[in-house]
Amino acid sequence: MTTVTSQKDVHAALAEEGAELDRMVAGMDPAQWALPTPAPGWTVKHQIAHLASVFGLAAMAAGDPVAFGKLAAGLGDDFDANVRAAMAPYLAQEPQQLLASWRAQRAAAERAVAAVPPDQMVPWLVRPLPPSVLAAAGMMELFGHGQDIADTLGIGRARTDRIRHLAGFVTRTWDFAYLARGLTPPDVEFRFELTGPSGARWEFGPADAAQRVSGPAVDLCLLATRRRHRDDLALSAAGTEADHWLDIAQAYRGSPGQGRTAGQFTDLPPVLPAPARAQVSRPGRGSDLPAPAGLRPWHAPAGR
Repeated sequence: MTTVTSQKDVHAALAEEGAELDRMVAGMDPAQWALPTPAPGWTVKHQIAHLASVFGLAAMAAGDPVAFGKLAAGLGDDFDANVRAAMAPYLAQEPQQLLASWRAQRAAAERAVAAVPPDQMVPWLVRPLPPSVLAAAGMMELFGHGQDIADTLGIGRARTDRIRHLAGFVTRTWDFAYLARGLTPPDVEFRFELTGPSGARWEFGPADAAQRVSGPAVDLCLLATRRRHRDDLALSAAGTEADHWLDIAQAYRGSPGQGRTAGQFTDLPPVLPAPARAQVSRPGRGSDLPAPAGLRPWHAPAGR
């Protein structure tokens, strides 16, 4: 059961994740806003415009459920078209106006979602969500799109244990990897044994599950947001299904997109300010070095 303390923690973590991304983009010049990011067809401006539109939706869902219901009822079946339409007004803005819009929508969403009682559901695009889960899903959006921007600008990102909320979200949406590809999720349970940036150990899922994933929590989040290729991460699997899951993992229900290729970011600053991590040994993959010891997210834009 989610405690009041953990409710407060996830809302604080959402605000901190947003503030970190804000610091990355606040001083950019106009040319940097136009830089292409690793998401095909998306510039830095597209990334922030998308986040502004998503946070605007979240603020409406939590603060004015009736208005949100009317808006959601008018959406078409073309997911990518809906994304483009939502982004369009923000893309039309000049960079500094867009930055101000994103800040305003982010602040409104943070306030509105945090104000919802823990036991009250927030209407969303497929089904209602607890406010803490919507906040964790918001962290997923900030984490993934923020990584694209950091990669574009060549910025290394120091991580904190607030990522535990996002890791927990990933572990409870493991079936999205299959659903996004039209596959039937296997009738198994997964065990996740993760290490936080501080060295803390986090465990999710049954202790006796035969299908197991282990490694750094940051790596799991990078994999599930499809911002890094599996071969560049220190994640290991026990069990055939767990091994397959690492090939297709994602924490959102939209199209998987083309993802990232192995070695694509080897010339950029490390994600963690720590010594280089060893590759995981897997049959037919990577090196032989040892590795270190259903809810819907906010959105799933094209260009993932």
